[in-house]
Amino acid sequence: MSTSALQPKPIGGNNNNILEVIRMKRGELRKSDRKVAELVLADPKRVINATIAEAAEWAEVSQPTVIRFCASVGCQGYQDFKLRLAQSLALGVSATHSVIDGNDTPAQVSEKIFDYTITSLDWVRNHLDPVKVGQVVDMLAKANRIDFFGFGASGIVARDAQQKFPLFGVPCGAETDAHQQIMVVSMLKPGDVAVVISNTGATLAIIETARRARENGCQIIGIVGADGPLVEFCDLVLKVETLENTNIYTPTISRIAALTVIDILSTSVALRRGAEHVELFTGMKRNLRYLRMSNET
Repeated sequence: MSTSALQPKPIGGNNNNILEVIRMKRGELRKSDRKVAELVLADPKRVINATIAEAAEWAEVSQPTVIRFCASVGCQGYQDFKLRLAQSLALGVSATHSVIDGNDTPAQVSEKIFDYTITSLDWVRNHLDPVKVGQVVDMLAKANRIDFFGFGASGIVARDAQQKFPLFGVPCGAETDAHQQIMVVSMLKPGDVAVVISNTGATLAIIETARRARENGCQIIGIVGADGPLVEFCDLVLKVETLENTNIYTPTISRIAALTVIDILSTSVALRRGAEHVELFTGMKRNLRYLRMSNET
């Protein structure tokens, strides 16, 4: 047997953010290795300045265990691990390190929510498939009509998308009620596009909406946070993967991320419409100013 066969198998793929590799994969680690993982996630800044002996003492494990942990998360030893840890901290505070405590002050809550949101959006940006984004923009730019469907937080995203219909340049609708969704999707026809939004990709009513849209010959775009059964009914899927955090106080980052993606899509489609559309949109924005109170008033 070769020496390489005895080496621990790196986990986490090509992800350069070692904090998020640890966060996602800690459940797969050995019990003793997991102690090191918990130490790192709890206070990465402390670990980055620690010797291997100090890290082992704080995690209540042996020094060989620390070395094995480093190899398990894809690092070439402890120094390489600390280098990648420093790079991760430069990318932003770990979402795990932003968990809100019941004793936090409003200032601490503000700092943690901003840190969590910024780090999570950076995660989405680095994982969003730019090729798929281009394909979705192509499909939306050719649509005769666009309808958005979602429930709960995804329903808010659908409403926001519908509000941006001047950017899309065609009639847009948004439905967040199951009965209305069936009524609307039943009237769609070839040339129309249905955008189904579900963070889990498993919402039954949204799956049914996508199925009926397919029966009517519509093109279907899925905006999902996970590869659920909904993707089987979609022509194109944008996976808006967000950091998993089940703390009850953290913001709904899936909604924030999806809203950002809607901004990307609507702006990109508007740019495809050309100068004439931009002129119309500019005129619309100018007319809206009359609804606001001016300094002279």
